[in-house]
Amino acid sequence: MEVISNNLANVDTPGFKRDLALFQSRHAEDIVQGRVMPGMGAAEDIGGGIWFRGTETDFSPGSLKRTGINTDMAINGDGFFVIEREGQQLLTRAGNFLFNDEGRLVTQDGDAVLSDVGSPIEIDASLPWAMTPDGAIQQGADKIPLAINRPSQPGDLTKIGENLFQALAPAEPVPTEMRDVRNNYLEMSGVKPTLEMLEMIETSRAFEANINMIKNHDAILNSLVNRVLRSNG
Repeated sequence: MEVISNNLANVDTPGFKRDLALFQSRHAEDIVQGRVMPGMGAAEDIGGGIWFRGTETDFSPGSLKRTGINTDMAINGDGFFVIEREGQQLLTRAGNFLFNDEGRLVTQDGDAVLSDVGSPIEIDASLPWAMTPDGAIQQGADKIPLAINRPSQPGDLTKIGENLFQALAPAEPVPTEMRDVRNNYLEMSGVKPTLEMLEMIETSRAFEANINMIKNHDAILNSLVNRVLRSNG
C-alpha cells in the first residue's frame, strides 16, 4: 500500500517511474530452520505465507506532453539525461530544465545538466539558442551536445529520489544517430492513475481479509484455551 501510495503521489512528477512491490512465497518455519525437509508431506511441510522482497522499478516510457516551454526537453526513445549533484553524476528522464542567471542549464533543484564531455552546459543567456533533434544546444556557431547515457540493462539503476537514478555500472553514451530529443516537450510520469487506484482497492481488500483471518485465528485460540481451562477446573 505504501508503494502504490507513493506512485499516486507522483502522478504529476515528470520522468517518474512507478515502483512495483515484489512478494515471494516462503517455506514453513521448520523447513527454513532445517528441521524438516521440503517435500516430505509432513504436517510441517506447508506454506509459510509470503514475504516482501522489495521493489522493482518499471522503466516503461511515459507519454510526451507539449508544454511550449523552450527549456523543456524530452527523450523520445532510449537514454537518460545526465546531471551533477554534489560531485556525483545521476541520470534522469525529467527534462524540465531552465537557464539560471549565469546561463547554466540546471534542473529545478539547481543541479547542473552535463554535456557529452561531462562539463556543465553554459551559454550566453542574452542571445537566442535552439535545440537540435539529436539533443544539442546550438547558439551561433557553437553546438553543445547534451550527455545522454544508457545503462547496459535497467537493473544497473537504483533510484535516488523520485525521478533520479544512480548507475551501479558504467552507463554508455547513446550514439548521436540514435538520439531523438523533443524541445518544448516533457516526458510525464509513468503512473497510470486508474490502474494504481484499482491496485490500491485490491490491496486494501487483501489487507482487510488478512486482518480478519488473524482475528478469527485469535478467537479460535482463545476459545480453545478457555475450554482447556474449564476441563482442568
